[in-house]
This record gives sequence, structure tokens and C-alpha cells, in this order.
Amino acid sequence: MGEKEILLCVLLGANMVIVLVYLFINLFHRKRKSRSCMIRGTVMLLCPLAGPLFFAMAHLFYRLFFSAPVNLEDVVFSKERKRTFIHAEEDRERNLVPLEEAIEITDTDNLRGLMMNVVRGDIQKSLASIMLALNSEDTETAHYAASVLQDALNDFRANVQKQYNLIMEGKPEQLELAEALVDYMDQVLVQHVFTDMEQERYVGIMGEVCELLYNQDRARMTSARYEAVSLRFLELEDFTNSEKWCERAEYHFPNTLATYSCLLKLYFNSGQKRKFFEVIDELKHSSVVLDHEMLELVRVFQ
Repeated sequence: MGEKEILLCVLLGANMVIVLVYLFINLFHRKRKSRSCMIRGTVMLLCPLAGPLFFAMAHLFYRLFFSAPVNLEDVVFSKERKRTFIHAEEDRERNLVPLEEAIEITDTDNLRGLMMNVVRGDIQKSLASIMLALNSEDTETAHYAASVLQDALNDFRANVQKQYNLIMEGKPEQLELAEALVDYMDQVLVQHVFTDMEQERYVGIMGEVCELLYNQDRARMTSARYEAVSLRFLELEDFTNSEKWCERAEYHFPNTLATYSCLLKLYFNSGQKRKFFEVIDELKHSSVVLDHEMLELVRVFQ
């Protein structure tokens, strides 16, 4: 055996001893994580000299530069709660005005900035205001409003169709989906952003879903939902369906402001004067707390 072979055997033997010593110290003496130690041992075994040298240099580098004690004098470990006050954006809030008024502004930069603020919020509740911007003299504002409105209405159409199909499949979560769909549809339909034909179609779907809720679990038809579906039919001058839901609301929620409001609006718009004044008298002698709208109505017709 030549000198090179002997030297190679000596290096391999020394490397094997280093690996064994490393595994013994870390696995049995220091009881470190076995997986990490085994991986390092395997690397040192497969890479004689280079492997041990690499890990030795890495350990030395860590000791020299990263093992210094951390100064915690300025760190406070306290469970005491701190209240942070964030100042209002006064410049921005001073410029906030209703979009209906902003459309009359001739300063196009301010109008476009206001449109950006509107669409950054919940546009589902601002579709009617965005629709007014279609008549703006600024063509860029009108074009942007049309694009935003079209996207929002397309999303509404797709979501309604998807949810309606799931409800009609009769899945276990059918009633939960129906509740969510009624509330979702009402916040858009109340703004009257569709054509008359399309508005009538979606109000019909809303009435169908409410009918399903009413027949299968009437407890899910809240006073607000009775009011919503009856008013949407009333806006279409569908007095028959509107009266049906008003009577159901009167039966299940007889002494609530929403029920009185629906009945009064129905009888007033359908020309049923006797029933209208009967409800007015009943409302005046009830214990229902009136809001500003109903209070003014009672004062006018008392």
C-alpha cells in the first residue's frame, strides 16, 4: 500500500472518529435533537474533512459574532395595557361630502378624488350614489362610475344566481343560505339601480326565497325581513304580495315599528284610507317608540 493510500485511510479514520465523538457528545451527553445531529453526522461522514471543517467554522463564526448577551435594559415586560390614540385625518374628513352634492362640483380633480374614496369603501351600499355620477359632465368620472357600477351589478347577478341554485338544491344549509340571500339582495334592491324589468325579476326571487323561509322555519323570518320583502313589492305596486307579507308581519310581529310602517305605506299607496287611519289610531295608542319619520307622519295625520 502506497503512502497516498495510507494517508487517505488515516484521514477517513480520523473523520470517522470525529463523527462518532460528535454524535456521542450531542446525542448521549448533551441530549440534543437526534434528527439534527444525525443529519450533521451524515454530512460529515459523506464529506470527509470538508464537512467537519464547515461545521467547525460555522460554530466559531456564531460564537464570535452572534453569541453576545442581549441588552434588555430598555425592554419593559409589562401587562399594563396602553391606549393608543390615532389622530383623525382632518384634511380628508373636511373634504367628505355626499356624492349627490359632489356631482355638481365643477372641479374635476376633487370630483374624481371623491369618487375614488367612495369606491374604496363598501360600494354595495353606495350603488345609487355611483349611479348619479353617470350624469356627470366630466366624462372620465362618468366612465369610471359606469365601469364600477357594471362590475358591481354583474357580481350581484352572479352571486344571486349561484346562491339561488344552491338553495333550490335543498342542501342541509338551505335555510342559512336563504337568510343570507334575502339580506344580501335587499341592500342592493332598495337602491333601485336596475331596470324596471330586472328589478321586478329580482324582487320575485326575493319573495320566493322568503316564502321558502316562511314555510319551512318561520322563526327565521325576522321583522326586518318582513318589512324588506313587503316594501320591495310595494315599490313595484304589487299590492297583493305586499299586503300578504304585511299581514304576516302583523300576525307574527303585531306591536313593532316595522310592521306599522309597512302597513301605513301599503294603505297610503294603495288608497285604502279607512285602514290607513285605523293603523294611525292604533299606533298612537300603542307603546311603540316612534322614529323621526313615523313621528312626523302621526303629527300630520292626527
